[in-house]
Amino acid sequence: MFAGSIVALVTPFKNGKVDYETLGKLVEFHLKNGTSGLVPCGTTGESPTLTYDEHEEVIRFVVKAAKKKIPVIAGTGSNSTQETIDLSQSAKKDGADALLLVVPYYNKPTQKGLYAHFRKVAEEVNLPIILYNIPGRSGVNMLPETVAKLAHDCKNIVGIKEAAGSLDQVSELIEVCPKDFTLLSGDDSLTLPKLAVGGKGVISVIANIVPKDVAEMCKAWFKGDIERAKQLHHKMFPLVKALFIETNPIPVKTAMGLLGLCSPELRLPLAPMEEKNL
Repeated sequence: MFAGSIVALVTPFKNGKVDYETLGKLVEFHLKNGTSGLVPCGTTGESPTLTYDEHEEVIRFVVKAAKKKIPVIAGTGSNSTQETIDLSQSAKKDGADALLLVVPYYNKPTQKGLYAHFRKVAEEVNLPIILYNIPGRSGVNMLPETVAKLAHDCKNIVGIKEAAGSLDQVSELIEVCPKDFTLLSGDDSLTLPKLAVGGKGVISVIANIVPKDVAEMCKAWFKGDIERAKQLHHKMFPLVKALFIETNPIPVKTAMGLLGLCSPELRLPLAPMEEKNL
C-alpha cells in the first residue's frame, strides 16, 4: 500500500495563514501526476511551526482533498509521546490512512526510550505506522535493532522512512526487519540506491516539483527497466542538490514560488533563501 513516489507536501501560506485554496490545488496536482501517496505535516510541511489546531486541520483538509484516490500518511510525530498520541488519534478520526512518526527530537531519548515511545503510540492508535528516522534533525539515530524489535512486537508498525544517509544502515534494516516491512527513502539523492538494496519507494521533497519524474523512476525500477530508472535519477540529481542548498523546505518553497505552484512564504524561524543561492 505504501510504495512508489510519496510526496512530503509543503504547507502553503498566505499572509501568515495556511492557504487552503492552494493546498487543494497541490493535492490535485499530485493526483494528476502519478504520485502514490501524500504526507501532510512532515518536515517539509513545516509541522514544528503549525499550531496544534492548524496541524489537525491541514491533515483533515488533505484527507478530504485526496478523496481516497491515494493514501494520506499523516505526519503526527512530536517529541511528546502524549501529543503524538493525541494528534494521531485525531488523524485517525479524520480518515488518514497511516501515520508518519518522527523520532522524538531535542530531548534525545535512549534506544530504550525510543522503543517505549513508539510502542505506546502503536498500542493507543490502531493505524499503520511508518517510523521516521532523521538523526540530522532529531539528534539521535534509531538503530536497526530497535526498529526490528518494534516491527516484530507491534503489528501496526509497518515501515520506516529512513533518512540517516547511510546505505549500510538501510541494508541492516532490510536484513533484520520482517520481510513485509516497508523501507522508504527519506533522502532524494539516495532513492535509487535504496531501491536497489530492497527499498519500496520514497517520501520525496523533489516530488513537490517533478512528481512525474519521481513516480516514473520508481515504476521503471520495479518493472525492471534499470536503464530508464538510472536516466531519471541522473536527470533529477542536479535538482536534488539545488533543493538542499539551504535547510529544507526553504529551497523547495522558493522553487515552487518561481514556478507559480505556491507562495514561497515560510514561517519563522525559517527565513527566505539567501540571494546568493537563488
